[in-house]
Formats: sequence, C-alpha cells, structure tokens
Amino acid sequence: MLKIKKRYYLLIGLFVFLMMGFAIPQSINMPVEGAHQADYHPESFWYYPWGRSGTHKGVDIFAKKGTPIRSATHGLVISTGQIRLGGNYVLILGPKWRMHYYAHLNEIKTHGGSFVNQEDVIGTVGDSGNAAGKPPHLHYTIATLFPYFWRADSSPQGWKKIFYLNPIRYLEER
Repeated sequence: MLKIKKRYYLLIGLFVFLMMGFAIPQSINMPVEGAHQADYHPESFWYYPWGRSGTHKGVDIFAKKGTPIRSATHGLVISTGQIRLGGNYVLILGPKWRMHYYAHLNEIKTHGGSFVNQEDVIGTVGDSGNAAGKPPHLHYTIATLFPYFWRADSSPQGWKKIFYLNPIRYLEER
C-alpha cells in the first residue's frame, strides 16, 4: 500500500510540474538587435524546397555580422556548441515547454545550464554551418516538446508540423 501511495504522489507531482511549465507566461521578442519585419521573409516558415533540410522550419533574420542576438524569451540554456548544418548554435528551453533554437551564430555568448532573460545577449549574427558564403543571418526556430497533433498536414514533411511553431507569428505580435 505504501508503494502505491508513493507512486501516486510521484505522478501527481510530475503532473503539477508539467502543468507549471505550461502556466509560465510566454513573451517573445525579436532576437536580433534592431531587426524589423523587413529583415526576414514573412512566408519563409515551412518553405519547400529548402536545401538539405527539405523544409525550412524557422525564420532567417538578416543583419550585419556581429549584431547582438538576445534571447527571444526567458529560459534555461540547454545546449550550446557547433553542429554541421546549424554551425554555432544556442538551444533554450522557454515557457510552455518550447525549445528556442538559434543557429549560424558568429559567436556564442552564453553557456549550457545558465538562465537567460530577454535582455541577455546569447550570441552574435553570423554565417556558420551551412550558411557559410551566404549573407549573415540568424536562423530562429521554435519547437514544442509536446506534439500538437492537429497541426499535421499533407505538405512536404507536414507530419513534423506537430513539433514546430511558426516564429514569424510570434515576432509579428510585438
């Protein structure tokens, strides 16, 4: 009987913890300092065909190399580093259990395990990864850890829409 109570309380605690993540208010700001709507294409999210990734799952915000990038939202830096396609990147877990991915950075100015807010500079605009030789920009993606099944459709890679949110929608709300 004691084991059942412990499991019950553990499940209740886990449920409360997950719900708290969804309850944290979300506010998303433009991550590239001084950027405006004219600095990105308003229909670039889920554009197909898009290079090796097939479908563009974010937005590219163009700016001068070295322009500061601030965290679009408050959260926990999960990972930083370098990968083949994204180059220098930062990955932040924000409110609502959403991952904010910043790629092609010139410099990374944060580290895994740190908490950031919207005033914190996390890096600078660059052309690393598969953006080498292209105009400097920030690739910004918002992904959810909990799938939104109703978003799937028949577009190329449309089943992946259950995990990706259109960052342009959030940037234009500001």
